[in-house]
Amino acid sequence: MLITATTILGILMAVTMVFIRMKASRRPASKARIILPPLFMSTGAFMFFVPAFQVSWQQVLEAFSVGVIFSIFLIKSSNFEVRNGNIYLIPSKAFIFILFGLLIVRIILKLIIGKTISLGETSGMFFLLAFGMILSWRIAMLWKFSRIEKRVNDSLTS
Repeated sequence: MLITATTILGILMAVTMVFIRMKASRRPASKARIILPPLFMSTGAFMFFVPAFQVSWQQVLEAFSVGVIFSIFLIKSSNFEVRNGNIYLIPSKAFIFILFGLLIVRIILKLIIGKTISLGETSGMFFLLAFGMILSWRIAMLWKFSRIEKRVNDSLTS
């Protein structure tokens, strides 16, 4: 029952993410809009103060590393363009498929891992996976954004 509920919640979060991403592409990007999501998500690490969610350092490294690997697909699909002197995130048609593909892989992994470790540990590991994914994705976006911003600023001062 809990696995079904968390799977449905994951699907709802993915659908919400698609709408947020599409809406965000209508406004100019900024460093704050890139940096804030991982900062807000980082508060979820308080879950590790509860013993049921604590995982070993090896599990931390494994989950975070898988998240970084998964982020490659998001990094490749996230690009910016300059319009009217502002920098916009280009909405990628592949983003929806990548997001749902990653969700399916995460659900399969959760079903496999959930049979061998507790629900709390599974939750902790998938938080770390998601955090590794969003943190590395957003760092790459910030790097891309900064390069374009510098180019725009250089062209304005020339």
